[in-house]
Amino acid sequence: SLTLEKGKTVGLVGETGAGKTTTALALMQLLPERVGKITGGAIRLMGDDVQTMSEKQMNMVRGEIISMIFQDPMTALNPIMTVGKQIEESLKLHNSQNLSKEQLKKRVIEVLELVGIPAARKDDYPMQFSGGMKQRVVIAIALACEPEILIADEPTTALDVTKSWVIIIMDMPRRFCISSISSSTWA
Repeated sequence: SLTLEKGKTVGLVGETGAGKTTTALALMQLLPERVGKITGGAIRLMGDDVQTMSEKQMNMVRGEIISMIFQDPMTALNPIMTVGKQIEESLKLHNSQNLSKEQLKKRVIEVLELVGIPAARKDDYPMQFSGGMKQRVVIAIALACEPEILIADEPTTALDVTKSWVIIIMDMPRRFCISSISSSTWA
C-alpha cells in the first residue's frame, strides 16, 4: 500500500514486469480488463473511493486533479493531430478556469516552452519530433492543466539523456506545488 501526501513524491521502483505501470494505470482507472483486475483494497482520492467513481467523474479527475506522464510517447500521442492541438484539447476538456481561446493558445505555448520546445513547433505533428521531444510533449500535456497529483511512469525513458532533464523531472513536484508518484525500472 502507499500513501501520497500533498507536496510529496512517492517512488515505485522495480524490475521490468513488476507492476509499476499497472499500478499507475489502476490509480487512473485506465487499467484495461485484459491486462488486470483490481480484486481487493481501495484507491482513495481525498477520501473518495476512485473505484466507485463513474467514467464521467473520472474524466473530471483525470487531467485536472491527477495527470500522468505516460512511459511511451509513441502510443500516448495522436499521430494525425498537431502537438499544439493535443495540448489544447486537454486544456479545453479540463477548462475549469473558463479560459478564453486566446488564453488556451497562450497556455499551449507556455507549456511547450516550459519543456524546451519552441512555440513555433506547436503546429508540427508527432512524427516530426525525435523520441525525446515526443516525451517532452507528453510531459507538457500532463502539466498543462496544473494537476494536484502527477503520476510519472518512467518519465525519463525516452528523454535525451542529460542530467538537466533528470533534475527537471525530479524537481517538478516542488516547482509546481504538486504531489507525484514516479516509477523507475531497477535492474
